[in-house]
Amino acid sequence: MQYMAHHSYFDRDLSWLTFNYRVLEEAASEQTPLLERVLFLSIYCSNLDEFYRVRIPAIAALQKIKETRETFISASGVQLLTKISSRLNGQLEHFGQLLTGRVLPALAAKDIHFVYHRPIPATVQNAATSYFLNQVLAFLQPVHLPHAAPDFFPENDHLYFLVILDQDSPAEEVVILNIPSDDLPRFYSTGEGQSRHILFIDDIIRENLSFVFPYATISTAYSFKISRDAELDLEDEYQGDIVEKIEKKLAKRDAGLATRLLYEPGIPLRILQTLIRQLQLEGATVVEGGRYHNLRDLAGFPVKDPALSYTPWPALRRNFDHRPSLLQAIMEKDLLLHVPYESYDPVLRFFNEAAIHPQVEEIYLTLYRVAKDSRIVHALISACRNGKKVTVFVELKARFDEANNIRWAKKMKEAGVKIIYSIPGLKVHAKIGLVKKRVDGRIHYCGLLATGNLNENTARVYTDHILLTGQHDLMRELELLFIFLSTRKDPRKTEKITFQHLLVAQFNLLPKFLSLIDREIAHARDGKPASIIIKMNNLEEKVLIDKLYEASRAGVRIQLIVRSICCCVPGINGEGINTEGKNITIRRIVDRYLEHGRVFIFHNDGQEEFFLGSSDWMNRNIYRRLEVCFPLYEQELKDEIRELIRLQLDDTAAATAITAEGENIAVDALPAEDRATATQPEETLAAAGSAIRSQEAIYQYLAARRGNTSDKT
Repeated sequence: MQYMAHHSYFDRDLSWLTFNYRVLEEAASEQTPLLERVLFLSIYCSNLDEFYRVRIPAIAALQKIKETRETFISASGVQLLTKISSRLNGQLEHFGQLLTGRVLPALAAKDIHFVYHRPIPATVQNAATSYFLNQVLAFLQPVHLPHAAPDFFPENDHLYFLVILDQDSPAEEVVILNIPSDDLPRFYSTGEGQSRHILFIDDIIRENLSFVFPYATISTAYSFKISRDAELDLEDEYQGDIVEKIEKKLAKRDAGLATRLLYEPGIPLRILQTLIRQLQLEGATVVEGGRYHNLRDLAGFPVKDPALSYTPWPALRRNFDHRPSLLQAIMEKDLLLHVPYESYDPVLRFFNEAAIHPQVEEIYLTLYRVAKDSRIVHALISACRNGKKVTVFVELKARFDEANNIRWAKKMKEAGVKIIYSIPGLKVHAKIGLVKKRVDGRIHYCGLLATGNLNENTARVYTDHILLTGQHDLMRELELLFIFLSTRKDPRKTEKITFQHLLVAQFNLLPKFLSLIDREIAHARDGKPASIIIKMNNLEEKVLIDKLYEASRAGVRIQLIVRSICCCVPGINGEGINTEGKNITIRRIVDRYLEHGRVFIFHNDGQEEFFLGSSDWMNRNIYRRLEVCFPLYEQELKDEIRELIRLQLDDTAAATAITAEGENIAVDALPAEDRATATQPEETLAAAGSAIRSQEAIYQYLAARRGNTSDKT
């Protein structure tokens, strides 16, 4: 499974596949609770489905483009697709072996009988048939080929059967039959006691096809699904009503170009060719899969058992309830939240209080992915009705959240909120908010800067950092940024705006990061200690990676925590793979929460500088998005972030190291000198001989720091 870097860069898509395989490994781990293993199987499949909808069309397009800054791919699109296919074949084989050989037997040992790839047991056959006749049958819509083919369009990622009737006779028919998993639960559960059977709705339909086709002999049925291109081509559509344009595009998204036909093994070649021809799938990648598709639906597995799940970690609470005003409290002292370890309530209170506080005059906010029932948006609507001036920048181009964002934007606009829509050719990915108060005739500012979306739903599972602050210099620059956003101009084409504290993509973010690395290089060359610690989701951008390589060659110690795509190759010495003293180490952490916060720490000759923010080091973030990273100034908050990162660098349970070949390897399998990665190796917890799971250690650390003594029950 090894793949070497080309010109010192890993391919971004192969790197992503390695990340998704790491998700699969978590499902394989005996240390992961059983029902959580089922969930990780679902996450793996969900990730893969999006990859086919988003990345495969992009890779295919590379065949038509001679030069691109989208990714570092030396091979042609065809060659890369071949590599991806080979890698995926191995992963999917492992997925099947893991599910059938390990997870299903473990479920059966708990008297949970997941009927997979076998007939429905006679003991539950009557109940299943009754469910089919009374619930499922109403949703079935047969489509006979070829007669109905011109009017039938299979929807993206929906499930279908290809049913063959009266095979080997002159009257043979081929019928497409929908599997209504979007209208009904994918799984049917029998029994509520100790012994349970879990059935696919697919199998219930298979075994009752005689009710659908009573006039024919049913030969067999094969499942299939089609994935379609999910990109919305909006880059050049700058004129007119962008809401209307996006709504029209959304209506066509599921009718996008087919990128993959996934089918059940065993289907006769002539029937498969008929399907491809009738549905015009000649341009799609044709993939033989398993009997069941859309196994992301395992997220809805109908068994809930605390004994087979993670031990709950109740969100830690910050004691601000006794303060009459949270806004006043953060004017006096910065508040840094770490969700989901800590409660999201202070964020909700921030907006709730701003909506009602008599001294608040104006509220500004950017929204990228909005919760389905957003309490924050409800507070903004109330603020507007309470006489506040409310301005919200809504990014309408947030992939797969466009419709939800449009819905909320319209609702806010109806309530009187000033809505600013997408900047042409640019996504606003910053997570920022600003509140202006008037106290004794003077304006006071307090604001919010975050590494993740202002979304109370994702805050339960995404690890992020949220700064609530009243620091005047930061807030004045935040106001300047909102004034700029209100003009709805492209910052790459407008007058110069300078930021001294905030790092803002399209203005100063890239040159600032380069200068911070250059400073560490200078210190290293002067014989001073020099180090960089960076945590992010994705690392791809070539200029920044090259600068890290330059720092590595100069002797700067570089420790990276990269969850997903990583194009940087560890151990680069300027000539090739450094087999002796590595200066770049890379960790990847996959655990119960999705690692999402971005953290940047520069040693600065002992006067460490800390930045948090929304920006990964991807081409899209650096060149095609407006991002905001922000400094930490209070030493107490720096110390807190430093300890959280130290625990992650010391992780030996949920962390893996990325090797010079681009693969995941257990940290314990590394040489001893490479395992100790914290800034003070002699003090690492891992060195004491006990395995460290950083997310659990962080929860315990924060609980002790906050004086929260509640058990994780």
